[in-house]
Amino acid sequence: METIETYKVNLRDMQQDTYSCEYVLNDEFFKSINAPDIRKGSMHVHLDVRKSAGGFILCFHTWGQVTVPCDRCLDDLELYVDTTNTLKVKFGAEFSDEEEVVTIPEEGYIDIAWFLYEFIVLSLPMQRMHEQGKCNADMMHVLNRHSYHENDNISSSQETEEIDPRWSELKKILDNN
Repeated sequence: METIETYKVNLRDMQQDTYSCEYVLNDEFFKSINAPDIRKGSMHVHLDVRKSAGGFILCFHTWGQVTVPCDRCLDDLELYVDTTNTLKVKFGAEFSDEEEVVTIPEEGYIDIAWFLYEFIVLSLPMQRMHEQGKCNADMMHVLNRHSYHENDNISSSQETEEIDPRWSELKKILDNN
């Protein structure tokens, strides 16, 4: 079982100008980090740490598969992730990640667990849905039953009324988008 210590990188005691390591993120990682957007996953991370003037540059290459809820039917949806991210780190009085540079205390440890999670989440598409026709059929039936359809609310008296031509022109604009 992984602990939070697994994801602490000691920058203070780095002997060489570069350092590399590998991590495997599994279901335990996403459960322990309280990942609200990711249910489970199997990810590989390659981390390169390089000393630079005034700090360190951490380069992450992350790839693998995560399971997220489908936005449409809420069933599990597996997505492939392949992302490369960079994090700049410097030493300071206290921890801060407000700018483009993360500041860590002089003791020299940085916990990369939350950064790994954020990099993965930010690489996911905004809309996470199964391909058309692959969603849970029961859920789609319920969703369609409760969805608003424009034609459902038009009464026969409204159909015969003439619509102001200005509204018709505006509706054409909406239909083109």
